[in-house]
This record gives sequence, C-alpha cells and structure tokens, in this order.
Amino acid sequence: MTLSSYSDVFAISHERGYDEIISVGDLVRTGANLYPHFEVIAVHGDKAWVRNVQSGVDHLALVSRCRKINGQPAED
Repeated sequence: MTLSSYSDVFAISHERGYDEIISVGDLVRTGANLYPHFEVIAVHGDKAWVRNVQSGVDHLALVSRCRKINGQPAED
C-alpha cells in the first residue's frame, strides 16, 4: 500500500509560478501558505536549508517552493 500526500490526492502544486532568486538570509514561506516564516540558512542546487523563525526548527525545502516574504514576482 502506498500512502499519498494531500497534495498528490488533490493535485495541488506548491511550486512558484514565477522566477525568484532565493539567497542565504532571505525570509521566505513555503508553498502558498502565509505561515510559517523561515530564514534561509544555506542553498545548494534545488534545496534550501531553512530555519523556522518562531520555533528555531530547521528543515530542508525545495527552492522552487520558497517564496520571499513581501517579495514580488519577477517581471518578464
């Protein structure tokens, strides 16, 4: 039996629909959710090491899912 995530079941995409450069020190959120907020600790390839600014807990996130807080989508 394979367990699926809610994203798979409901075909939800968490990737950004626009280009954005994510760098160390940026404050970001992941997916379309407004919270939690994370600080980017390191970026390597398509992954970012992020730290929850409230709890201090570290996570790995796909860079394509990170959105700068108060950032604007890149213009064409």
